[in-house]
Amino acid sequence: MTARTANDQRFREFKMPDVGEGLTEAEILKWYVAAGDTVADGQVVCEVETAKAAVELPIPFDGVVHELRFPEGTTVDVGQVIISVDTQPGAGPAAPEQAAAPEEPEEPQGRQAVLVGYGAAPSSTKRRARKQPAQQASSVAAAVQGELNGHTAPGVAGVPAAAEPAPIAPGTAAEKISPVPGTGQAPGTGQAPAAGQASISGRPLAKPPVRKLAKDLGVDLASVVPSGADGIVTREDVHAAASAATAPVAEEPVAVAGAPAAGAATDFAARETRIPVKGVRKATAQAMVASAFTAPHVTEFVTVDVSRTMKLVQKLKADPDMAGLRVNPLLLVAKAFLVAIKRNPDVNASWDEENQEIVRKGYVNLGIAAATPRGLLVPNIKDAGAKTLPELSTALSELVATARDGRTSPADMSGGTVTITNVGVFGVDTGTPILNPGESAILAVGAIKLQPWVHKGKVKPRHVTTLALSFDHRLVDGELGSKVLADTAAVLENPQRLITWG
Repeated sequence: MTARTANDQRFREFKMPDVGEGLTEAEILKWYVAAGDTVADGQVVCEVETAKAAVELPIPFDGVVHELRFPEGTTVDVGQVIISVDTQPGAGPAAPEQAAAPEEPEEPQGRQAVLVGYGAAPSSTKRRARKQPAQQASSVAAAVQGELNGHTAPGVAGVPAAAEPAPIAPGTAAEKISPVPGTGQAPGTGQAPAAGQASISGRPLAKPPVRKLAKDLGVDLASVVPSGADGIVTREDVHAAASAATAPVAEEPVAVAGAPAAGAATDFAARETRIPVKGVRKATAQAMVASAFTAPHVTEFVTVDVSRTMKLVQKLKADPDMAGLRVNPLLLVAKAFLVAIKRNPDVNASWDEENQEIVRKGYVNLGIAAATPRGLLVPNIKDAGAKTLPELSTALSELVATARDGRTSPADMSGGTVTITNVGVFGVDTGTPILNPGESAILAVGAIKLQPWVHKGKVKPRHVTTLALSFDHRLVDGELGSKVLADTAAVLENPQRLITWG
């Protein structure tokens, strides 16, 4: 058995799994272990955030953590190794892989080393430093700097050039000095690393997380001066390039008539914050755009007196059968909506674009839009239409609590048929909600307020709210949508209909 084979059997690698339905990436939110920790099969080692939910990942084998491949906050593609585990920690140090027979021919002299997954493996062949590009870059940089300083640089316009600096051998301490932000120069060297040392066939060398970081920050890797070994761009290089791009340029003050005094200028860049769009927010944005420009939306509104519903809420809170359960207006709104759907079942459907069919559902998976620190989540209660009021209350409480804690699973967010969004909790009267993709209708519930209302021929203060129903006009026409909204309002106006209609 070769050393490499032995190591492969000893060090097990755990790859980022597809924890949802066809997801391609996930962000590592938190590591629960570190290198050297002992782990057991089934132990949760990290928490990741996908486009749908935050999920805890268990390790599938026993051993000692050998290496965490990515830090917290890194977005990792599905299939990439995120952690390696030594399954034989008592076997001593790993066998050196140099003992194995070479599997690839030695790399030709002068060829640049590359990263794993980007070409041939690096060899031990020594390389000569590329002098000419670095010297040219040094001369040009000196010339430009000289013009900025108001004098001619050495070696320009007839001035004798100073002795050229000796080339820096790859891997030396001088080569690894980080460049001065905004200049591309290493401190004290006066020259920038050669551009050719940071790329192969024009492609800058960088690990996938670094490429992802550069993309999120809007940094062109080709313009970044690498400081890593063999010309590899590091995370620090990308951050330095991003800082240099947004940093204000220091200039000599120029007196202009009517201009603000020195120091009075406003740095608008310093007052802006750029937040990478990823995870739940990215998925929500894409879904809303797709829904808004795919399904023809129609929204209808109705204002209704819900005073009797508010009285029923207080009675249910005191009912022994509802003891320990959460009873609020949203619970009765959900029940009223489910009754309306039962009376008008054609609204509970979806549009199959590929087969040009309307798919009517014999079940109602009721989605509840929940605002969480991670963004808008819409988990749904499976078979909500078949649940009793206590069962619906329990399911609703668990759904909201799980969503706010960021523990909603991808399964809880898939398969929804209709949705309720409660904008009233923010003091908003109503809105025009956008359909959750693949669903036929969404009901927005506004704030319940005491308002003057004509009741039994007299103007009295009554609890009033406004409902808004958006529906997909491809499969729900105006008559059907109006019936669903009117029936929902009728139940909330007179909750006794829960008995006669439910």
